[in-house]
Amino acid sequence: MKLERRPDRSAWLFAGVELTLLLDFMVLMPLGPELMRELELSPAHFGAAVSAYTLASALVGLLASAWLERFELRSVLLYLYAGFIVASGACAVASGFGSLLAARLLAGACAGLSSSVSMALLVNATPADRRGGAVGTIMTAYSVSAVAGVPLGLWLASLWGFRAPFIAVALLALLLWTMLFARLDAAAPRASEHDARRSLGQRWRGEWVLGWSLTFLVVAAGFLLIPFLGAFMVENLGLEPRSLALVYFAGGAASFFWSRYVGKLVDRFGPSRILAGLLVASAVPHLAFPRLPAGALTLTIAAFVGFMTLTSSRMIPTLVLVTSEVPAAARARYLAINSAISEGASGVAAWVGGALLTTTSLGALKGLERLSWVAAAVTALALLVLGALVRRTRAAERAAAREPQSLGEAA
Repeated sequence: MKLERRPDRSAWLFAGVELTLLLDFMVLMPLGPELMRELELSPAHFGAAVSAYTLASALVGLLASAWLERFELRSVLLYLYAGFIVASGACAVASGFGSLLAARLLAGACAGLSSSVSMALLVNATPADRRGGAVGTIMTAYSVSAVAGVPLGLWLASLWGFRAPFIAVALLALLLWTMLFARLDAAAPRASEHDARRSLGQRWRGEWVLGWSLTFLVVAAGFLLIPFLGAFMVENLGLEPRSLALVYFAGGAASFFWSRYVGKLVDRFGPSRILAGLLVASAVPHLAFPRLPAGALTLTIAAFVGFMTLTSSRMIPTLVLVTSEVPAAARARYLAINSAISEGASGVAAWVGGALLTTTSLGALKGLERLSWVAAAVTALALLVLGALVRRTRAAERAAAREPQSLGEAA
């Protein structure tokens, strides 16, 4: 399969890869109560396990930005994805905090860069006016993981313990690895030393820095709350494991269709307008969810659907917007740094969230209401950065349009 000729099929294959990366990460969160009980973890330990994955991914992404384009990206993806499979299997045999932490570090180190390389291959192969739809397709992996993956993982955990979901993820990833190996051609040439040094020097363009800042804030606002929603619904709202699976199913099903729709809206109206609307709208469920009454399953499902659809879809216009400012030759490196920043944001946010939360003697979480205001404030900062990025981009476009005219007058 040649990516340049069949970007739509490529999008679905990479969506499958993204699905396994997400499942390995997302299934950990609703398994939090069982993990804390079986492995004797405190909330701080659990927050550290979540953060380890994301911070390792961030570090590897930053390091990889110095050499990524010097290698054939297909081979990079295959090696990294194989490492992820090993790490996911290692999570299944964890016996305590130390072994779980080591497994999460390895998983994060491989997963984040795998996602960046996949996205770079796809964006480079997709025309600019179709990138919203392509990114929306990949983002359906978030929805499928919630619709099928997380509920199935919870079901497997209810039968055979928390280890079963990680075994299932490793097996699915192994199947997808064989498909990548068999069907992907060499999708991108290696950059020359001159091009590598040039793209390295372009990192600190103002638009790029603002794009990375926007990514950090968009991700951090969500991950201040997301890792703790499962425990909150079980311990504070009194949901049973079966009801929790239903909640995640509803949120994922709605997000699956919403992500595709948002991708089309981005292609039609532009990423900046759609992102601004989503940032404003997402603050509502962020503030409302921690204030839900216990025992109201229908209301909880509705609030979770609003939370997940609006929060997860914000990354579609964000990715389209920030990559549009980057030439194809530098896109893999830019996305590696962007992924590192994204993972770092989620890791820092999860750590901050865990530090600001406490538990009662009965296991209920305390402090989520206060944390929701912090998330709303971070979202407000994201709106300010978005405005600055749009103004700077428009100014650069006007300057570029005037340059040929100035040259003509000088001639």
